[in-house]
Order: sequence, then structure tokens, then C-alpha cells
Amino acid sequence: MRLPFKRFLPRSLLGRTLLIVLVPLIVVQAVAMQIFYGTHLNLVSRRLSAAVTGEIVTTVALVERSTDEATRAWALQNAWDSFETRITPHPAGPLPPRVRPGLLTPSNNGVEAGLRDRLGYPFTVDWESDPQSVLITVALPDGNLRIEAPRKRLFAATFSVFMLWLVGSSLLVFAIATLFVRNQVRSIRRLGRAVEAFGRGREVGPLKPEGATEVRQAAAAFNRMQERVTRFLAQRTEMLAGVSHDLRTPLTRLRLALAMMPQNEATAQDISDMTGDIAEMERLVEAYLAFARGEGSEKAEPVDLGVLLADLVVSARRAGRAVALEVEPELVVLLRPGAFRRAVTNLIDNAGRHANHVALRAQRQGERFAEVIVDDDGPGIAPERREAAFKPFESGTGSTGLGLTIARDIVRAHGGALLLEESPMGGLRARIKIPV
Repeated sequence: MRLPFKRFLPRSLLGRTLLIVLVPLIVVQAVAMQIFYGTHLNLVSRRLSAAVTGEIVTTVALVERSTDEATRAWALQNAWDSFETRITPHPAGPLPPRVRPGLLTPSNNGVEAGLRDRLGYPFTVDWESDPQSVLITVALPDGNLRIEAPRKRLFAATFSVFMLWLVGSSLLVFAIATLFVRNQVRSIRRLGRAVEAFGRGREVGPLKPEGATEVRQAAAAFNRMQERVTRFLAQRTEMLAGVSHDLRTPLTRLRLALAMMPQNEATAQDISDMTGDIAEMERLVEAYLAFARGEGSEKAEPVDLGVLLADLVVSARRAGRAVALEVEPELVVLLRPGAFRRAVTNLIDNAGRHANHVALRAQRQGERFAEVIVDDDGPGIAPERREAAFKPFESGTGSTGLGLTIARDIVRAHGGALLLEESPMGGLRARIKIPV
């Protein structure tokens, strides 16, 4: 079942690993904060607000019941001396508006709740105007009292320390996790780039094992695989080169024997047929050797597709084929030019054998790929037989040898794909898609 929030999750290994580290950390921090805030801090806040509220209520009661100015002045001074709370009388008038605490301003709801329950007079609270005090205005029958309650007596300093510890520890763990995970991911990315390059037939060289033990094991396994594959290709090429040489020797003797045979009207046709068969055998030997070799010793380099395809079109026109060319400007691709030339040549020759007109086009496909398209106006290949056309010497598909097989092998060695489709010209379309 696909989770609905899965599309919001990071796709990279670095992002997912950091998510695995940070989500439990944030959950633990949130639980710790809730426990701290809901028990210890809440209890301390209630006690602080109760103490300050009691002092304010007591002082206001003394001021209200004072019968002379000396007693009232003593009550106001006692509030400052004993509680560090400054209380000043003001003439009667409307209370100032209540100022709510801002987003970053701490508040203690217990103060207002206690005053409502115990004071018995209208009042307002200003949390914002004074950074050192909470301003409380009380309306008495004969005037107003302005009370400046110190903030330090309403809020526990441990809350700020606790929040600083939560945020600081989270950032520290995040930085350390990012540093270590990035080093591990860098090794995996390097291994992925090496595998991708090797799959495209580019020379990579031994990869230095680094990172975690599992990544080192993967890099060492890649190096062993690369060595075995390279050795196998070299051995195969050498063996088939020897086989090709051994086959050419008897074929050459047969060709010389046929050339030295006396010809007359009775044997001329047979000699001509046997000479053609020998030429066909030599062509098949060369084609199979090229297929097995795969141009593996050639190095990849940046190639201008326009120049390469223009040379192929010139050669095809010299051979009597009608080939049109259309190429986007400055289309440079990293490939092995000799091998890719062979692949496109095989497609042009295959199209020219079955069609009167061939169209060759090269274009970009997004930012990462390029396309080379070969269209013809021949009979084409039925959709259900197109995959079989890539099999060597497959009968019934228009394939009479190794041309398509070699072309697809070369394209795949470049990390691309070769597809057969229906052409707008009415025949067959061969589409090469390769990474830029």
C-alpha cells in the first residue's frame, strides 16, 4: 500500500538517513519538553504567580483601608522594600487597554487568574511596554494604582536554559549526523558513478575502497567484477581474432583454387556461385568478429554528432544510397566514435537494402539524452517481429545477419537503447537514445 505522505519524503540517501536520525530526536525532545513544562515548570509558575498575586492583593488592601497619607505611603514603600514591587497612585480615570504578550514575550496566566479571583477591583495587565516589569493598573474607588511587578519573580530561569539545551543539542546532533552521513553517502555516490560509467563502456580504473565496511566491500567487489569483465572481453577478442585468422586461411585457399580453375561454359556459373559463397562467408566472419569484439578497446571522447553523421551520409551516398540528414547544431555526446559509427552505419545499410529513401536525424531529448533516428520508406517489420530482428541471422524479420545485433550491442555499451518503431515515411524507424 502506498502511503499518502510518501511523496513528501526525501529521495536521497542523505535526506532519508538524516530524517531517520532527526525524527526520533525531535520526538524525544518534544516528550521531554512536555513532561518538563507540564509538571515542573507548571508547578513552579503556579507558585510564583500565587506569591506575587498575594503580595499585590495584600498591598492594595492596605492602601485601600489606610485612613491617613502616612499609612498609605508606608504600605507603598513596604511593597518596594519587601517585594521589589513598585506601586504608584494615579488620579481616577479609565483603565489603559490590556496588552497581550507577544510571540516571544513569556506570560504567566496564573497572575491574571489570581487577581480576578482575589482582588475584587477592575484591572488591566500590560505584558509588552516594560521589558523588566509587568504593568498592572488597578481601579480603586478613589483613584488608580500602577503596579510594576518584576518579571524575574514571575518566570523561572530554568525554562530558558532548558529551551536553549533542547535547541542547542538538536542542532549539534544534526550537524554531527550531517557530517558523518555525508561522508558515507559520498562513497556510495562515487561507487554509483563508477558503475554507471563502466556500464557505458568508459574506462573507470580501480575504485579506492572507502567509507563504511559495507561500502568498502561493495567497492572491492566492483573492482573484482571490472577486472574479470575486462579480462573476459580481452580473452574473447583474442580468441575470436585467432578463429577469424584460421578461417580466413582455408577461405583464401579456396578463393585461389577457384581463380586457378579452368573456366568454360559448363563450370563458369558454378565457379561464380562458389566465389560469391566464399565472399559471403568472409563477410559473416568479419561481422561476427566485430560483434564479439564490440570495439571494447576504444576510448570514449566528446564527439560532435553532426560531424560524425555527416561523414556517414557522405559515405552512404557514395555507395548509391539516398540519405537525407538533419542534425541540431552543437550536439556533442561522450561516446566511442568508431563503435558508434559502426552502429549507425549498420542501421543505414539495413535501411538502404530494403528502401529507396533513408532519413537520418539527430536531436536532443531533454538535458540528459540525445536521439539518433533512422527512417526509411521500405516494407518495415511487423511489431510482433521487431524484437526477433535483433537476433543474429533471424529469418522472417528482414534480418539477414548481425547488423541490428551489433548496433544494439554497441548502443547498450554506451548506456543507451535501440528501439524499432513504425516510421512516418511508411517503413521502419530505428531510434537510438544515448546519454549525453
